[in-house]
Amino acid sequence: MAWNEPGNNNNGDNNGRDNDPWGNKNNRGGRDQGPPDLDEVFSKLSQKLGGKFGKKGGNGNGPSIGGGGAIGFGVIAVIAIAIWFFAGFYTVGEAERAVVLRLGQFDRIEEPGLNWHPRFIDEISDEQLVNVQAIRSLRAAGTMLTKDENVVTVEMGVQYRVSDPYKYLYRVTNADDSLRQATDSALRAVIGDSLMDSILTSGRQQIRQSTQETLNRIIDSYDMGILIVDVNFQSARPPEQVKDAFDDAIAAREDEERFEREAEAYRNDILPKATGRAERLKKEAVGYSERTVNGALGQVAQFEKLLPEYQAAPEVTRNRMYLDTMEKVYSSTSKVLIDSESSGNLLYLPIDKLGAQGGSQSGSRPAKASSTYDQIELETQADPKPSTQTRSDSSRQGRY
Repeated sequence: MAWNEPGNNNNGDNNGRDNDPWGNKNNRGGRDQGPPDLDEVFSKLSQKLGGKFGKKGGNGNGPSIGGGGAIGFGVIAVIAIAIWFFAGFYTVGEAERAVVLRLGQFDRIEEPGLNWHPRFIDEISDEQLVNVQAIRSLRAAGTMLTKDENVVTVEMGVQYRVSDPYKYLYRVTNADDSLRQATDSALRAVIGDSLMDSILTSGRQQIRQSTQETLNRIIDSYDMGILIVDVNFQSARPPEQVKDAFDDAIAAREDEERFEREAEAYRNDILPKATGRAERLKKEAVGYSERTVNGALGQVAQFEKLLPEYQAAPEVTRNRMYLDTMEKVYSSTSKVLIDSESSGNLLYLPIDKLGAQGGSQSGSRPAKASSTYDQIELETQADPKPSTQTRSDSSRQGRY
């Protein structure tokens, strides 16, 4: 039998109701069924709760709400409060900060970890969880006018992170879009104050630094809670109509820089060698000077030593000095002795052969010459006071 079939009525008395859980009256066998009335449903549910937690009347027909009903409502309230309390817990990531609004106004910034907020009083959403450690990036590009009235296409990238979550969310309408506009403005200002040749060649580092400084000043004035990490000058190129001419200019500049580097390398290579050679020549010159001076001093000392002997016997000293000198001269040369008075025939002298024989004969001459010197010296000393004619004859005889 169905749960709302009219046959099951407990002794035939259902107080004018079938077994319909909604308590619909005059509903026989499911005839004339319709959607239940919500007010009636809640009213009957309240009566049943009152019957369970309260006391029934004397005739047992209806509940009387007393102290038990208050306990039931208290239990429901406690459960609702517990649900509300536990629903207020939320977690903030390690790299995140939570911006908390209380009744629509900024209240505080929560740190990473497990936090709690009163539901329906404090407001927390995914948009209010801001990552303050992530490095974000944006790109600015466009065709810009230079100081010398040329047109150049520039691309620049900016890396940044959030330093203050509250300012990032609520100081400006859209911080990322505001930063993009500020970057474009700073880049155009710097490009407009630079020459095109500097932009395309050697001035990129200066332009990057100037752009970052200008962008920081703009961000500080808006106080957007953003910190610029780095600015990258990605590319700069001239218009297509003049690209070939600029390529030639860049190639010429690169050749110039290459030649400068080669010249610098050559200078670094040759300069130490030249310096070392100069130092060596200086040392050799100093050594030669010292040897020459010492030799001259030695000769002076020798002449000073011979001076008393020369003063005592001038002729003997002159002959000895003459013979010593001739010994040195003839010791390394070939000699041919000819008797000029014996014959008047023309003699043929093989100079080339004589030159080859000179070296082998030089070793035996000093001993023979030395004995001749001793003999001449003895003859000279035998007559200490010769006449002028005898002195000249002896000198002439010694020379020949």
